[in-house]
Amino acid sequence: MDSTVYPVRGPAVAGWKWARLHNRATTSCSGCEQDMTWAIPEFVGIPAPAMACCTTAHGDLHWANLTSPLRILDWEGWGRAPQGFDAATLYAYTLLKPDMAARVRDAFPILGSRAGLAAEAAVCAQLLQTVARGGNLILADPLRGWSEELRRR
Repeated sequence: MDSTVYPVRGPAVAGWKWARLHNRATTSCSGCEQDMTWAIPEFVGIPAPAMACCTTAHGDLHWANLTSPLRILDWEGWGRAPQGFDAATLYAYTLLKPDMAARVRDAFPILGSRAGLAAEAAVCAQLLQTVARGGNLILADPLRGWSEELRRR
């Protein structure tokens, strides 16, 4: 299933409370800081933002990894990531549908916040890197638009 496609009657936003799980916060992200230090300036065009904290993350949360009733699939990439990483990933894979992207942003207040900037920049950089390698080409323009928004924040 294409990760950029979401179900027409996807999970209700109210049903996304699972994503607001309160995790034990830490400042260590299992090496992701090293990736962020070079990837964010390279692909987003801003210095890597400081991370407020890291939390447990799925690491690849997109529509193909969600079912109805709500189940989260494909956990092989889980670990620690900047707070808001999963929300930012879901948002990124929703950019082709602006109305749904707005609902995702509304459902996850970390998006658009100072605390969520590190996660948003990390996800945007990660996906722009895949675009540079020839993947996720359908998301290229929306990701570039998102990176412009992140540069203005």
